[in-house]
Amino acid sequence: MFLSGHELYFLATNLLTCMPFDDISYLRTGNERQQAVYDLLSRHQVMERLAGYDPILAGTVPIGLDVPGSDLDILCCWKRMEDFWADMHTGFRGESGFYSKILPQWQAAKVCFELEGWPVEIFGQGCPTRQQRGYLHLVREHELLTRLGPKFRAQVMALRQAGVKTEPAFAAVLGLSGDPYEALLRYQVQEIQG
Repeated sequence: MFLSGHELYFLATNLLTCMPFDDISYLRTGNERQQAVYDLLSRHQVMERLAGYDPILAGTVPIGLDVPGSDLDILCCWKRMEDFWADMHTGFRGESGFYSKILPQWQAAKVCFELEGWPVEIFGQGCPTRQQRGYLHLVREHELLTRLGPKFRAQVMALRQAGVKTEPAFAAVLGLSGDPYEALLRYQVQEIQG
């Protein structure tokens, strides 16, 4: 069962105090890979090129759980998918490994390519960036890593290094059952409301 619109809104409005992920400048003082990503995105002006779509870097790099081969997930919000689609093709079609896909089940579009060895995935939906599941997962995971400390981080990272995806790794360490993507968000709802 998916989270209701009310539950998603509750999460989005109550988790914003964890860390301001809106601006990638926090990466400048991060670990070596975060600093490299800041340099890469800055040199290629990726966030500036996406500025009209309220871009936010999500995924594992912002929270320091990336492993070799992790991609740079950039969430975007569009008003008209056709405009987003055209802008992504105009702006990034020349990048190595470029491909694009419409995801009807998510009412979304994604564009993938590679920048200097880093896989990049730009994911656009017609809902605000801070209400997208990728952002809610990012904020929730950051909160858990901060609150539960180094031992918890090490357990999640060990699973990540063994090839487990991020949300399933969190769910395994937390002992959550069911769909790990939903369970992680529901865990937040239960904790806040409980």
